[in-house]
Amino acid sequence: MKLAKKLIKKIFSPNYQRLNARALGLAGGIISGACVLLMTLATYFWGLFPSYTGILIDIYGLLAYSVTPGGALLGAIYSFIDGFIILYVLAWVYNKFL
Repeated sequence: MKLAKKLIKKIFSPNYQRLNARALGLAGGIISGACVLLMTLATYFWGLFPSYTGILIDIYGLLAYSVTPGGALLGAIYSFIDGFIILYVLAWVYNKFL
């Protein structure tokens, strides 16, 4: 009888998994940094995505971001840090609610 109760409980209870906050933060930081790097370089070389880089200038402009190859590297670093922090906190909060 105990085995049947355990089996029913296991089948019908949700199995929530914890998130690895560091791994999610790194993945988000890498993707975010790569997007900023590629979009900035696309704007610099081909004139694509000027409104996107305008938003980035509004966000990171005080930190020396510009639409240049050097600015693209700085923007990628800043974006990596922001993406890491945001997704790390998201995973941490999610794990606290479990």
